[in-house]
Amino acid sequence: MSAQQQIFHYQQEFRLESGAVLPGFQLAYTTYGKLSPQRDNVVWVCHALTGSADFTAWWSGLFGEGKLYDPEDWFIVCANTLGGCYGSTGPLSVNPDTLKTYFHSFPQLTNRDIVAAFELLRQELELEQVHTLIGGSLGGQQALEWALQQPDAFQRLVHVASNARHSAWGIAFNESQRMAIRQDPTWIENSETAGREGLKTARAIAMLSYRHYKGYELSQQEPGNSITDNYRAASYQVYQGEKLATRFNAYTYWLLSKAMDSHNIGRGRGGVENALQRLKAKTLFVGVDTDLLFPVEEQRFLHEQVPGSSFALLRSDYGHDGFLVETEQLADAINRFYQAETINQEYYEKQAV
Repeated sequence: MSAQQQIFHYQQEFRLESGAVLPGFQLAYTTYGKLSPQRDNVVWVCHALTGSADFTAWWSGLFGEGKLYDPEDWFIVCANTLGGCYGSTGPLSVNPDTLKTYFHSFPQLTNRDIVAAFELLRQELELEQVHTLIGGSLGGQQALEWALQQPDAFQRLVHVASNARHSAWGIAFNESQRMAIRQDPTWIENSETAGREGLKTARAIAMLSYRHYKGYELSQQEPGNSITDNYRAASYQVYQGEKLATRFNAYTYWLLSKAMDSHNIGRGRGGVENALQRLKAKTLFVGVDTDLLFPVEEQRFLHEQVPGSSFALLRSDYGHDGFLVETEQLADAINRFYQAETINQEYYEKQAV
């Protein structure tokens, strides 16, 4: 069974949190597996900053035959975020009003705008109930925001390596990356390659927040004592920048890093603690012990604020990227989360007899 790539077209005006309006949009999305007759086996995945709707490519340890989410048992959905560059409407799309490519004129998005677009797709697919909503990093921010906007739609939330509002530390990292893009003289242009060299530097900066000292020591330290230049760690930074620039664009990187900065579930809801009272989904909060960008205290805080929630800690040398690497640990944590719910349900059923 293979994943199916599809396109959702929304052909009405779409008003953003800023007040700007998109004259419609499209979302590229992937489905994998078969919807059960009871329509109770839906898993919805929200991807990270540079991810795509093809979750089998970047979270393959969780999804596939014999994996935690086997397509024989689950119906899995993931949409490329609005503003993305993997088939959804974004800065490199043509504005139907002007018949010109958006480029710099594409309006700024927040996570709430992105989630509102996802919600329109959910309604189009007639998925009244989602068994599990799962997302990591930026995707975790969006998943939490969505679960608050539509508390009756999501039965369970798996929130991985993310937070309730983006930190000053995280915003500073993102702005440093955007500074690198701004320094690229081509950034002012309206072209597909505008800011590409700056994007390479931005990605190199980002790697220092995604990874950890331990990981670099293990994988990038020189084996001998005679090197005085051309270090492995230096070439690794260049490689990561070049690699992203071949599959992404500076506009989307800028746009989605700004969306990440906008994340604050307490905005307009009386603060974070009040906002979390809206959450109805049974929730698992997952952290990575070496995460520098979304440190574990952010997930512990959420766990403490949400009565009845669960918490799991992944141990990794890969820092924030551990949520993508340590899939065996993550799958075990989600399995325990599901099993604990079953045990509790059986206990209460026995007490009721």
